[in-house]
Amino acid sequence: MTGLPPTGNRALRAACLACAAAVLLVAACGSPREAAVPAGGVVLVVGDSISAGFGVDSDEAWPARLAQRTGWRVVAAGVNGDRTAGGRLRLPALIDEHAPALVLIELGGNDLLRGVPAPEIAANLEAMIETARARGARVALMAAPQPSALGVLTGLAPAGLYAEIARRRKVPLVEKALPSVLSDEKLKQDAIHPNAAGHDALAERALAELARSGLVTP
Repeated sequence: MTGLPPTGNRALRAACLACAAAVLLVAACGSPREAAVPAGGVVLVVGDSISAGFGVDSDEAWPARLAQRTGWRVVAAGVNGDRTAGGRLRLPALIDEHAPALVLIELGGNDLLRGVPAPEIAANLEAMIETARARGARVALMAAPQPSALGVLTGLAPAGLYAEIARRRKVPLVEKALPSVLSDEKLKQDAIHPNAAGHDALAERALAELARSGLVTP
């Protein structure tokens, strides 16, 4: 015997190529799970007044609630009124100071309210992702809701640019937590800021989305 005839070789080769293509397609479509950040790990939350805990005590703000639920050492680096450009400027020094395992970016709401173009917001957020990675930290992104036509953060839908960035940069996305809280009048102290119950709900909902990505130990 000298092996398969030429037609058999071609058929076998085609079958092997098809199998390899299928494997590659499954790998490309699947979202690999992140390794969990262990208890005691440093998590840096870079954000605006939401993460600064505007209007509530610091231990009631969602970063503190997240720390209580996970055992992480959460550094709340929120600045009232901050935009993505400000977070981009602040981030390198914050990472150098705290050496976080994970950087959680909660920014963009103020940009959206003030009509900053989406490409500019995306460029700032993507620069922050690259800065964090270059300094050895992993990154997760938190989506802000798309403002209504009246410029108020009341819509249930997250701004679409966050999902695009998350896909492009392959980072976990906390997509629904903040829009859902800011869409519930019972969870807000004013038009755009959670009350204490809202911060607790935000921590719980963010935790659920982070757990689905693998960042939180079950």
